Amino acid sequence: ADLRGADLCGADLRGADLCRANLCGADLCRANLRDANLRDAKNIDLIHWNHYTAFYPLQCPESGAFIGYKKAKGLIVELKITEDAKRSSATSRKCRCSKAEVISITNVDGTPSDLREVSSDYNIFFKYKVGETVTVDNFDDNRWNECSTGIHFFITRDEAVKYN
Repeated sequence: ADLRGADLCGADLRGADLCRANLCGADLCRANLRDANLRDAKNIDLIHWNHYTAFYPLQCPESGAFIGYKKAKGLIVELKITEDAKRSSATSRKCRCSKAEVISITNVDGTPSDLREVSSDYNIFFKYKVGETVTVDNFDDNRWNECSTGIHFFITRDEAVKYN
């Protein structure tokens, strides 16, 4: 969408698909962008922000180690996001990190999987092996690039199970 200079002041944009939208000069003061998809939005740095829209907190903890979950090949991979991992999220619950230890691989119903290794849905050469740490060297620090490089995960197991 071409939203250059659009007056979106106070707009309810919850869940809006603004993927690849040109937002140059758009006025989003008091706009509700909860769960909006801003992936690859153009000129996002030129949006008119205010104290309502200037900061969207990360969905994942900003420091310390914690547990995350991802779906890979129809299985659930439990990850320990390491304390030194870079991490980000845009406006949805999907998160990314640069480094994680693989804790377990289970079936979506929660039962143990016989597998000790599963490959990523997006790169068959990227393997999640139980007991090993996986890293992404080219982690994208731009948090608004939600589907960019990184290890994608959710904070809750249920979110990973429901992810398509």
